[in-house]
Amino acid sequence: MEMDGRTLMLFLCGLALASADTYTEQAQRVMQMRRLAVEFIDYYQNLTAVDLIVPGTRLPNQEDLQCMAEMAQLSQGVQSGSIWALRMIDSWGRLPAGLLYGSLKDLGNFDECVRVDHHMESTSLRLRGKYCMAKLFPVDTGAMGKLSLQTAVCFPASCNGEHMERLLRKLFNQLLNIELSPETELINDSKCQTAEREPLDFLAIFTIVIIGVLGAAVLLCTLIDYFLCDDQKQLPSLVKIFSARANSRSLFRIVDGKSNPNVIECLHGIRCLSLIWVIYGHDYIYHVQSPNINLIDIIPWFRSSYSMLITHALFSVDTFFFLSGLLVVMVALRAMERSRGKLNVPLMYLHRYLRITPVLALAILVYMRFVPLLGSGPLIKTYARQVSFPCEKHWFWTLLYVQNYVLIDDNICLPHSWYLGVDMQLYVISPLLLIALYKWGKKAVAGIVLLMLLLASCLFSMMVIKGYSLNNGSSNKIYFSTHTRASPWIIGLIFGYYLHVNRGKSFKLNRLSVWLGWLISLGLIFTCMFALYPYAANGKDLAMVNEAFYVTLTRIAWPLALVWVVFACKYGYGGLANSFLSSPLWQPLSKLSYGAYIWHVFIESLNAGIGRTNTYFSDYQVMLRFWHDFGLTLLLAYLMYILVEAPFAGLEMLLLPAQRPPAPVAPKSTATELHSQNFEIASQLEPKKEII
Repeated sequence: MEMDGRTLMLFLCGLALASADTYTEQAQRVMQMRRLAVEFIDYYQNLTAVDLIVPGTRLPNQEDLQCMAEMAQLSQGVQSGSIWALRMIDSWGRLPAGLLYGSLKDLGNFDECVRVDHHMESTSLRLRGKYCMAKLFPVDTGAMGKLSLQTAVCFPASCNGEHMERLLRKLFNQLLNIELSPETELINDSKCQTAEREPLDFLAIFTIVIIGVLGAAVLLCTLIDYFLCDDQKQLPSLVKIFSARANSRSLFRIVDGKSNPNVIECLHGIRCLSLIWVIYGHDYIYHVQSPNINLIDIIPWFRSSYSMLITHALFSVDTFFFLSGLLVVMVALRAMERSRGKLNVPLMYLHRYLRITPVLALAILVYMRFVPLLGSGPLIKTYARQVSFPCEKHWFWTLLYVQNYVLIDDNICLPHSWYLGVDMQLYVISPLLLIALYKWGKKAVAGIVLLMLLLASCLFSMMVIKGYSLNNGSSNKIYFSTHTRASPWIIGLIFGYYLHVNRGKSFKLNRLSVWLGWLISLGLIFTCMFALYPYAANGKDLAMVNEAFYVTLTRIAWPLALVWVVFACKYGYGGLANSFLSSPLWQPLSKLSYGAYIWHVFIESLNAGIGRTNTYFSDYQVMLRFWHDFGLTLLLAYLMYILVEAPFAGLEMLLLPAQRPPAPVAPKSTATELHSQNFEIASQLEPKKEII
């Protein structure tokens, strides 16, 4: 499973409680060993069937004999100095240098192993290398339990997991004088790799065909647009829908908020900064999971003030919920006024589903099959399994947008898609609130505020009574659930209603009021992010009641801080903040934000899996990792925008009735919005994303 933000915090706390003394005795024995590959070859110079299978359990089969023959060939090759055999042994990992400094993995030389391809004499068979990661012994880290010391091994490809497991167990028993538990798996054969790529299955071929058909349609329409149509106004509808040229123009078209009072320009900057925060936070998770040579350095990092920016990046989710509620009500009420209070709810739901699902459905297919197809490396199968295994069984729950409840045990297909489930469920109930606001106005606001307080009380009660916490295994029950995440969305909804009823008005505030508004807003933001710093700095846990107060109140305080930011920027009191957040440069990225949200984990998993060497943990190294992940994510998001997002949005606009639902575009602001000229604030309603 993908390590999420709460698991990261647990991991760091565990490291902070770890002591090198808990494994010093075993470490000393390991350090006295010669290189593991040399020990292996010396010990198994004369391999027999007894070494491969447990005596008395069964007779050797053809696979056993083939493994014995190739191991004998390897031993002879090493003794005779054959370059292929020496390369195979040379590719083995060493015992990690810096064991007591947190270096727990040695990746060996992946390519040197898998490129071994030797023709065996007197047979037509070829001996090929198989690269695996082997566990040596567990390292007790305290609260996090045991982490495994691992090193790379290279076996003949004919040897299966059972063979390698038994050979290593006997070797470790001889060298370390320890009897490993039968429950301890030294080698996971499913994660071993050879140079031979797995054949494409039906699902992979099906995905390639879909992408190929879409690519052909986009290419054909783009060529027609570029060479055969001089007047863009005369461009046929279907050609315009699939033309990369036309869709790129729409993507990079800047909407001037001064000419359209319905556009709140600062939302683009807020959305993009939150997206960057999401991707940056996820990069820390992937970097912590990487084979770092200095895991010990994570302890002082976790106690630093800078770590608060990462461990509390979950507030970016609350930002997206706030923007979602804000845009839903602003767009819907304006449309309801034009239609005299009518709301076509079924069409509204259909529009919403058709807008966000095509990209998500294609992403599920790509995540399931294409991580190992697009790259190779020591850890590629580990990361591929993290993103693909849940989708094998649970992909349909994600397409139904109920994954955050049904799969609350971390088996979510596309783990970061839980946000889409929450946002869709809030969108489903939004017509009830919209109708109430339209009919009863301020009375409805009072009822909605009461609803928010009840939901906040529910969150507080769950944490205090049932013991749910963000720092233990029950974190998902309060992190993924819609009823525990609704407060920011409701505050956005109420604020959007306020902006709607006061549209066209100007607000005259004195300097003291403006300064007071900014001080309160910034005070809430910094309190949310740094209130727990004294606990982290001193390695202390937060009491359950205190944590319940913190989680409940910050989910209200954070969106309240954003209320002032948006208000000040919209009505001329934003100053430098408004100049930055309202810059036109944010608008193209804002339109790509849904694609970036969907695809960034794919890029991060691929880049993490193809690494050949150990990594070093530091803020600067993560920053370097972030920029190339972010750049590739934007390129892939642009490609998918041209290939899927824009064409399907155009088809949906073409095929659905002209009088479409008033609010469908708004949710886009939360999870997936394409630029729609049919709505007055369409530039606000671009994709959203989620967090750790």
